[in-house]
Amino acid sequence: MTGSRPNLCRIMIAELFIVCHPVSVCVPVNQRVTLSVRAEGTGILSYQWFTDNEKEVLGGTQADLTITAKKTQLYVCRVNDNYCNYVFSDWVKVKVLDIDKSGLPVPWQGEPHIAVNPKSQTVRKGKKLTLCCLAFGIPTPNYQWYRNGQLLHDMTSDTLQINYTTAEHEGSYLCSISNVLEERWTEPVNVDIVQTDQPPAAAPTATDKVALLIGNLNYSYHPALMAPIMDVHELANHLQQLGFRVVSLLDLTREEMLAAIEKFLQLLDRGVYGLFYYAGHGYECAGRNYLVAVDAPQPYQPENCVCVQRVMLSMQQRRTALSVILLDTCRKWYNQDCIPSSITPLQPSGNTVYGYATCEDAEAFEVQDGGKSTGIFTKYLNKHILQAERVTHILEKVSEDLGRDPLVTGKQAVEIKHTLKEPRSFADPVRTTGHTKELHLRDACWRQANALPRKKRLTFQCGVEVEISFSALFSNVLVAFATVKKKSHTTQDCSVTLSSIPVMQDIFSDPGRSEDLDSLLFRSSGNPDSTLRLCALQGLKESLVIKVDLHYTHTDSKLRLTESQQMDVGKPLVASCKLYRRSNPAPKDKKHEGASAQSMGIISSTRALRHQTVAGQGRPFTRKAECAAKGAVTRGNEPEENDENELRDFALPQ
Repeated sequence: MTGSRPNLCRIMIAELFIVCHPVSVCVPVNQRVTLSVRAEGTGILSYQWFTDNEKEVLGGTQADLTITAKKTQLYVCRVNDNYCNYVFSDWVKVKVLDIDKSGLPVPWQGEPHIAVNPKSQTVRKGKKLTLCCLAFGIPTPNYQWYRNGQLLHDMTSDTLQINYTTAEHEGSYLCSISNVLEERWTEPVNVDIVQTDQPPAAAPTATDKVALLIGNLNYSYHPALMAPIMDVHELANHLQQLGFRVVSLLDLTREEMLAAIEKFLQLLDRGVYGLFYYAGHGYECAGRNYLVAVDAPQPYQPENCVCVQRVMLSMQQRRTALSVILLDTCRKWYNQDCIPSSITPLQPSGNTVYGYATCEDAEAFEVQDGGKSTGIFTKYLNKHILQAERVTHILEKVSEDLGRDPLVTGKQAVEIKHTLKEPRSFADPVRTTGHTKELHLRDACWRQANALPRKKRLTFQCGVEVEISFSALFSNVLVAFATVKKKSHTTQDCSVTLSSIPVMQDIFSDPGRSEDLDSLLFRSSGNPDSTLRLCALQGLKESLVIKVDLHYTHTDSKLRLTESQQMDVGKPLVASCKLYRRSNPAPKDKKHEGASAQSMGIISSTRALRHQTVAGQGRPFTRKAECAAKGAVTRGNEPEENDENELRDFALPQ
């Protein structure tokens, strides 16, 4: 037994283990923080710190890691010995609060410091009670709430919330905040529960409901997308069922996007519900969100794109009863050194809602599966949008469904921002009493963007009659149908072909587009003999002429003959709005104009770039535009506020 003890000691010494793990902290922004790990093992130990996206921390090769806290992030340390053994510390969160830190001692040793105290409240019986307390601390403080001096066992977070209050919830509340250094208490606050004998408030109504939907997919200098076609099409149908006047547009340049937004704003007024939706490439820069136009060059700048916050600002200035912006686009940080758009914020305005498909500095994905391609956010939005619930509840359901989707687990999470002060719903009825004049003006403006050519029957010299009818697939995509209605005894084997003057591109016929698009999008009554899709009508500067060619075999001569007629349909749908000509266009920057022209040489073939985007069945594809200015940067797509209970699901870097 005595001779075996040295071997046992050597085995124990050879083990590598952590004796002191780092601890989570909660600090103000820009606070210097040191995370420490202590380990024991044989020989010289080496250290490497990582963030939650498995990225090594530059310079993080010591047992102590000192950082300047900029944003909430997770950290872990790997410890190695000379025998190729390694062990990981616990994950810890550096939680950063960008709130008032006045009163924080200098120097501060990490003892709890209460930055936000709860406030006294009067709550109606049956309503929600929320008390909030926030404190800095190293380690992160623990919270414990009390009512009337009695400990509330389940109330151990920084927020106390009771969804349905009763008389027993009335009383004096306070919170204990503590860590290993010290314990502090908030001042007691009173909560009064009152009965409500008032009649229920009248259900909210709108004086009108207007929506602008834009889907960009065929990019000149960035990967093409598939899903915006279905996303915009299905959402437009649902909004029309909810009583919205909808303008839906595909593939817009920046000037066309800005012009369409100007027209959209003209339809907004006091009491109107306004909804702006965008699907396509996008990014975030210095707290601003930007929508990438189809003509944006590589590399793009804010002046090549459309600023979302500017759109919301303009909507609020119209005094709408509800302003909603829904974005199915990426929010990856890009070119943080560039100067963001200058926007002067309004005074606090209620009933505004942002619904982001993904959280800050993360990507949004679409699933490319032939004709069923769809953005994952819009997929669940269309599932719930017809429900008669407040807008924020709809978006919460979308968030929950997306969170359960295995295709984007850990990659995409919905973010909702709002100042909704009334239970406004997409399904609220329209009440025009007292607003008839404004309604007529909006009706005339809206009809201008949705006017279809009239059906017409053409009679050819051979006696055959062909009916030409029209349908709007989108507000800038027209479908023409030709149907032989009457044949002649001198003709047989009749067929009809349609063409346009000028020639309008059919974006659905590009290589890589699924044949299933016809069955999904092409809804015609009857069985036409010929169809023609006319896209990009927003760029039409002259009258559109439909050329109808009738091909037939003469029954006597057996010769194959062709007769032609032309039909002038004017400027249908959005073409009449002249989106190519803005009312107040911004002056062009010649320096930037030259840079854009130079960037055109980066990609030699737009069609080749589009083919790179075709993904396998059920495979998610990002909606982040590629930028040649910087190399690929690997960043995590996890939301910043990760629940520490989920850290066990992280794949540890090795």
